[in-house]
Amino acid sequence: MEILVLSRDDVARLLPLPECMTVMAQALEDLARGQASMPLRIILPVPGSEGVLGFMPGMLQASGVFGAKVTAVFESNLGTEFESHQGFVVLFESEHGRPLAVVDAGEVTAIRTAAVSGVATRALAREDARVLALIGSGGQAHSHLEAMLVARPIEEVRVWSRTVEHTRAFVAREAKRSERERPELRFSVAEDAEQAVSGADVICTLTAASEPVVRGEWLSPGVHVNAVGWSGAAGRELDAEALRRSTFFVDRRESILNEGGEFLLARAEGVLGDDHIRGELGEVLLGSVPGRTSPAEITMFRSLGPAVEDVASAHYLYQVAKKVEAGVWAPLAGTRSGA
Repeated sequence: MEILVLSRDDVARLLPLPECMTVMAQALEDLARGQASMPLRIILPVPGSEGVLGFMPGMLQASGVFGAKVTAVFESNLGTEFESHQGFVVLFESEHGRPLAVVDAGEVTAIRTAAVSGVATRALAREDARVLALIGSGGQAHSHLEAMLVARPIEEVRVWSRTVEHTRAFVAREAKRSERERPELRFSVAEDAEQAVSGADVICTLTAASEPVVRGEWLSPGVHVNAVGWSGAAGRELDAEALRRSTFFVDRRESILNEGGEFLLARAEGVLGDDHIRGELGEVLLGSVPGRTSPAEITMFRSLGPAVEDVASAHYLYQVAKKVEAGVWAPLAGTRSGA
């Protein structure tokens, strides 16, 4: 028996963001239908560092596969040669439990996280959204920019992060990249987060902040917010007022009620209750929960990245890689001799 091994370059080549958006929409719909399942993620602190090891299993019953993402998260790697997220997604088939593939998790996470934000933006943002604010200029910034350009006809991009040198380098790189394909796209470096988000139509928060970097009083009517940065249950990128003013959507209720710092802290402060969650994104896609109801409504999607997104990405990659003969096949014992 052999197992398919897909590198970071394989993932980047075989999982284009528009296609990933389609895969993510299907996975979230399956989750809302009860055709996908997963427990809460397991987080193991790494002694002697600020890093953690995350274990995220999930199953896609409709696709006949299950798997898990095992990844080390070291936010201290930001600004170094190492990625903040490093690990693998392991894919199995459900009939005999055979391992099918081992896939680089860092690139899968970068692409599928942005793809889900793209799905949320397509479902919840105003059709005439033109101004994008990116809060953060790290690993998720480029993929989120790409996803927002797929989801809406963005014309202006404002970027702010805590390190101005990183922000300027990101803006220069992305402006140069867009010269050929979208020369009309305008980029700017914001002086602060308030300047970046004021008047924006779509906001993506992509930081590792544990204290609010975006405040509700700054949000303009009609804006859509993708809250993406990982802060855990005790941290938040957005303050309670931002959540109070927003119609709030999640990828999975159970996850947000256990791991969503913005929501948990706002609830602890008495600003909102569990009924503030209008629904899961998959329910919006299925039409069982309403999305945006007016042009002036502020919508917010809190992304925590359920494991079914990783398993669905790995399954798609496995299918495509077999067709185009990509990746490396490695021998793996998996049957009893003489059986």
